[in-house]
Amino acid sequence: MSTAWPDNEARTLLRRVFDAAVASADPGLAVLRRLPEKPKGRCIVVGAGKASAAMAAALDTAWPDVELTGVVVTRYGHAIPAGRIRIVEASHPVPDAMSETAARVILAAVSDLSPDDLVIALISGGGSALMTLPAGGMTLADKQAVNRALLASGATITEMNAVRKHLSGIKGGRLALAARPARLVTLVISDVPGDDPAAIASGPTVADASTLSDVWEIVNRYEIELPPAARTVLDCGTETPKPGELESDVRLIAAPSLALAAAADAAGEAGVTSLILGDALEGESREVGTVMAGIARSVRSHGLPVRAPAILLSGGETTVTIGHGPAGRGGRNTEFLLGFALAAAGAPGVWAIAGDSDGIDGTEDAAGAIVTPDTLLRGRAMGLDARRYLSAHDSYTYFDRIGDLIRTGPTLTNVNDIRAVLIA
Repeated sequence: MSTAWPDNEARTLLRRVFDAAVASADPGLAVLRRLPEKPKGRCIVVGAGKASAAMAAALDTAWPDVELTGVVVTRYGHAIPAGRIRIVEASHPVPDAMSETAARVILAAVSDLSPDDLVIALISGGGSALMTLPAGGMTLADKQAVNRALLASGATITEMNAVRKHLSGIKGGRLALAARPARLVTLVISDVPGDDPAAIASGPTVADASTLSDVWEIVNRYEIELPPAARTVLDCGTETPKPGELESDVRLIAAPSLALAAAADAAGEAGVTSLILGDALEGESREVGTVMAGIARSVRSHGLPVRAPAILLSGGETTVTIGHGPAGRGGRNTEFLLGFALAAAGAPGVWAIAGDSDGIDGTEDAAGAIVTPDTLLRGRAMGLDARRYLSAHDSYTYFDRIGDLIRTGPTLTNVNDIRAVLIA
């Protein structure tokens, strides 16, 4: 077994694998594959998410002969022209005033429709924050406080969305109720473990199986501080639409599993065996990094679960629990990688890349980063203590200092995180 691939070749291969995964989720191509039958009446396009603008542009181009209007909301910096469909930009991961404005405009767009009309909802990851309508007596500031508390709690994306749905006037199936009696088709790009459409962007057009009882259990388990107005909404006992109360035509057009398959194909074209460990890995980011480093060591030492040279592929959404202390800069991918680097401890012939497929890891300007066999050595030469940076949740700064951040810019899609570990 070779122990010394040239570093530049290893880096190039990992970047090729990552880029292939992202390219497989191209929103425009994905939309065209699953368009519904054209309507007798009007077509109203609404949507929310990091990929919504690219999805809308493809739909507008595909149906020039249909009476089509609409509005979708995407993240700041992710907008592109979409013809007859208005593009609104808002904040992510914490909503802002434009998030609330977008939600109200979207609800207005689907009002007063007929059974001959068609509503196409374009939903992708990030929609929860981008399309925000406070329930009851809550204000936008209350919703922002809830979002910040959820993001720092360590709760999974599914748990966070259960809370968001019950504090929203548009999520958890409520957009679907507003669109009645028009025909509704939802085109979804998944970014969540298991591809559950009820969890993607908090399922605005999908019935919600979570209950108020579930929400209180999540709030109590993670000790999430809720504003008084949010507690009042939950205390009032207003449930979201449940399964059986909504009929939904939901079409999954891109997903993490398909992205990992594309990454495996790219590795195979380079003559390297790949093993997909799963598209729904969850857990604390640094701890998942430790586990992945252990699997890499097993591959090198014992040829298990696959013989080297090989690439281990995984997806899903890990979490970063901040706690009550100060935090530096970073996202779940760079935190995963710094945990991986410390656990790998400079093992020869081991590289890794991890990044968010939307091009933004958390709130930073990088998709993720890359780890090499000398990541820790180069850091020490610059006076950087990797453990201290990890403890401070400052992984972005560490990789920025050693020059190993991966910057793609906004990719206009989102199928969650892509992780690849190369063992040479």
